[in-house]
Amino acid sequence: MRGKPLAGLVLAVFLTGLCAAAPHEQEKKEMLAYPKTKKVDVVDTYHGTKITDPYRWLEDDRAQEVTAWVEEQNRVTFSYLSKIPFRNKIKSRLEELYNYPRYSAPFRIGDYYFFNKNTGLQNQSVIYYQKGLQGEAQVFLDPNTLSKDGTVRVGLLGESQDNRYMAISRSEAGSDWEEIRVIEIATKRELSDRIRWVKFSGAGWHGNGFFYSRYDTPKAGEEMKGKNENQKIYFHRLGEPQEKDRLIFEDPKNPLRYYGASVSEDGRFLILSASEGTHGSELHYLDLTKKNDTFHLLCKGFEYDYSFIDNIGNRFLVQTNDGAPNFRVVSIDPTRPERENWKTVITEKPEVLQGVGTAGGKLFSHYLKDVTTRIYQHDLNGNVEREIELPGLGTAGGFGGKREDKTLFYTFTSFHYPPTIFQYNVDSGKSKLFRKTEVKFNPEEYEVKQVFYSSKDGTKVPMFLVYKKGLRLTGDNPVLLYAYGGFSISMTASFSPLRIALLDNGFVYAVANIRGGGEYGESWHKAGMLDKKQNVFDDFIGAAEYLVQEKYTNPEKIAISGGSNGGLLVGACMVQRPDLFKVALPAVGVMDMLRYHKFTVGWGWGVEYGISDNPDQFKYLLAYSPLHNIKEGVKYPATLVTTADHDDRVVPAHSFKFIATLQEKNKGDNPVLVRIQTRSGHGSSSLSKAIEEAADTYAFLFQNLNVVFR
Repeated sequence: MRGKPLAGLVLAVFLTGLCAAAPHEQEKKEMLAYPKTKKVDVVDTYHGTKITDPYRWLEDDRAQEVTAWVEEQNRVTFSYLSKIPFRNKIKSRLEELYNYPRYSAPFRIGDYYFFNKNTGLQNQSVIYYQKGLQGEAQVFLDPNTLSKDGTVRVGLLGESQDNRYMAISRSEAGSDWEEIRVIEIATKRELSDRIRWVKFSGAGWHGNGFFYSRYDTPKAGEEMKGKNENQKIYFHRLGEPQEKDRLIFEDPKNPLRYYGASVSEDGRFLILSASEGTHGSELHYLDLTKKNDTFHLLCKGFEYDYSFIDNIGNRFLVQTNDGAPNFRVVSIDPTRPERENWKTVITEKPEVLQGVGTAGGKLFSHYLKDVTTRIYQHDLNGNVEREIELPGLGTAGGFGGKREDKTLFYTFTSFHYPPTIFQYNVDSGKSKLFRKTEVKFNPEEYEVKQVFYSSKDGTKVPMFLVYKKGLRLTGDNPVLLYAYGGFSISMTASFSPLRIALLDNGFVYAVANIRGGGEYGESWHKAGMLDKKQNVFDDFIGAAEYLVQEKYTNPEKIAISGGSNGGLLVGACMVQRPDLFKVALPAVGVMDMLRYHKFTVGWGWGVEYGISDNPDQFKYLLAYSPLHNIKEGVKYPATLVTTADHDDRVVPAHSFKFIATLQEKNKGDNPVLVRIQTRSGHGSSSLSKAIEEAADTYAFLFQNLNVVFR
């Protein structure tokens, strides 16, 4: 989803770290007494087709009766979880595994280097800074001091052109809503400026203020579910109240568009990015050196993606998939912006170009080759100077900085390589170790394997398999299968300490790089969107069938997991093939494909999914919508739905209506439960909440896979 689905702290902890299992003698066959969920007579007619929606009332998640329903559902769920004898043991083990120091790569702002550090179990990472690489690190901002429960998150949005001030974002309880504040860097003094009702915005500094994006103040009671429309660009002058901010851009004729503003590194241009959803964009620019200049169109239309990289004098460098499904970089003269006048700077390759960074007067291109990173250094004309040698096959990120920076930093990781920070010299092309992650983990004990399997239509799909060496293919190993499959997001190799417990207890952790993602460029993405979305589910089902066929496991030992769009994936697959999976773990999933666009920023996903208002799109949305395809009298997998009360991206109504329907229609004794986190959003708002949710999820997983926890 917008803002990187997924993004956040917990989803990374939860979705990639599912752990190993435990013996149990609990009465698994006990029939649960689910809360009685009232049904109301609601019928919608879509293009002549009547669709009942008996749990529509659950969409009003702030209503008293919904609050009571949530409390009752949580009571049943936590009562079930409390009877699992190893639940507390799992939580202790997860805390133990996650309790080690973690750092981000440093980056320079003026005389200071900034980085994040978490000592181990801090709810939020602390932002540090130091003068020079040899200076003494000191706390710049500690989010853990801003709330009693550790659910206030902060982020650095951007520094002023004179490096005096830093704009920060501040959000509470996991909400996407942010408040922008300003801190004087040298003194750490927070100014009085407060910018509210901000979502998906940066801070583009110019002179004594900055440009940002915001929405109008929502109606009372609609803050967490109301449709977000008419995003606008403002300029805020330091020291003035928000009410005096100058409106820079609005487009009332097109209320369902995102607008973002950034300022070029040289401070000359304001770049306006417009999009009608999560992909496809236009670029406009304004010359800040010209008084009363207006926006000029640079790249037109929403069929393709255009990302501003930098300007070299009067020319703009833009990354795009226009004419290049795997992306390329072009140079555009703004006085002659027509496509026929573009000059290719970095040509399209067979591998997908994920992004381009700038630093030290160079360009750094990030490619994916069979879902592993390749990095190249180019001059400003696009000529390759070198491929940067990485420690192995895995995922690298970084290589960004200012034009004068000759020392850069990047992080490298893989499934069995903890995140490690390297220092890179632009002139020599040499890397050296800067900071190693100290975690009790021996990579020699584990194996990572990439396989390619055939989906239903014959398409070859890659999948990573991670397991402890010595695994025997008996057909009885427990498997956790994870995927995302949408929005051109690539599932690359990453390290999770929580996964150690999983692997040490005989699990195979599988990540399927299914269509809909960005692993093989825009063609791979388009093959899993709109009317081709069923390909995504077929790919995921095909992954499970491959694991059974190759004797890794059997249907009684397969658990599937995914969050957000991945929650949709799990929901769709468990209702299409309930016989293939034993456990389903859909997190914050999009379950109602007919109404998702009516809440918060859901309308932005229409370019990915389609919208039920369109008669042709309605047909295929109805065909796979998880909520609408739960059938009476079917034995569904043991299911633990997870959501949160402050999720204002995929509103909890999706999970509420799905679980109510599942509890009504499910046959058999597999538990179907929902766990609703409080003061959390689209991903847990703090590490302690993330671990609590993960522990409960693991307890459910182990219990229902009947795997022994050691």
